[in-house]
Amino acid sequence: MTRGDVAATVTALTLRPLTSVIPLNRPGIRLSRWIVASALATFGPPMPGSRFGPAESGPRGEWVLARGVVREDAAVLYVHGSGYVLCSARTHRGLTSRVSAGTGLPVFACDYRLAPRHRFPSAADDVRAAYDWLAAEVGDPGRIVLAGDSAGGHLAVDLTLQLLREGRKPPAALALFSPLFDPTFALAAEQERLRRDPLISAARAARLIDLYARDADPHSPRLRLSGDDVTGFPPALIQAGGREMLAADAVELARVLRRAGSDCELDLVPGQMHVFQALPRLIPEGRAALERACGFLAGHLPAASGPLREAS
Repeated sequence: MTRGDVAATVTALTLRPLTSVIPLNRPGIRLSRWIVASALATFGPPMPGSRFGPAESGPRGEWVLARGVVREDAAVLYVHGSGYVLCSARTHRGLTSRVSAGTGLPVFACDYRLAPRHRFPSAADDVRAAYDWLAAEVGDPGRIVLAGDSAGGHLAVDLTLQLLREGRKPPAALALFSPLFDPTFALAAEQERLRRDPLISAARAARLIDLYARDADPHSPRLRLSGDDVTGFPPALIQAGGREMLAADAVELARVLRRAGSDCELDLVPGQMHVFQALPRLIPEGRAALERACGFLAGHLPAASGPLREAS
């Protein structure tokens, strides 16, 4: 049994029962946010020497620079997950600092507004604003790569499809960790009938997403991502754990992109749970998976141009 298997088993015995009983009211959401933030800080803390700072006169979010990162002509836009409700750029500093180190690039972590106070499409609008600002900062959208986990993966795909529909240049590549594709969780529920997710049930996750999307048109193309408008989608790497229910979403998203002729790699890692890349102290397999993703992103960017100096 690997450490990933052990982590999934322990999670199934502890966190899953807890998530099933915490109410989705204001005190319950505060408690859930604290639990998730504490777990990420304990098992996936920021890399030593990393720096974090706000964007001057920029959108909601923060710059993340791992020790030694000097390239300024390209960047990663990172979109965090956790159901549009629970996390932030700060909770994901462990993951974003490792993405910065692995790619050799500065990362801008978008800190979009959270539900239930802010409903659809506030998060998607914040991600779009971050992308437009970042494209102006680096001077060329082709020097931006996009990464996101869980609901952040859904937002990343939505952003890319928006740009394609508008005839705008999309990011150079995407790396998606356990991306949400079907916000109804119908695919996840089918997967869960085959194997129980160790972290959360499909029904519970759907109620969490409903805090964001409750008042939206359920057929909105920005929620129900369609395979009809993905022509020209940039290269994508999709990773998911073999023990999570969103493995079904990962498989379906890869199928949609490949059917449209896009270059899409699907990396299903046996025995792993949701966004295992964020827990390197607990799950060593997450480090190797994240290295593959960072190599994929960096490999789709042009060589550095112009003089390099340490980013501030």
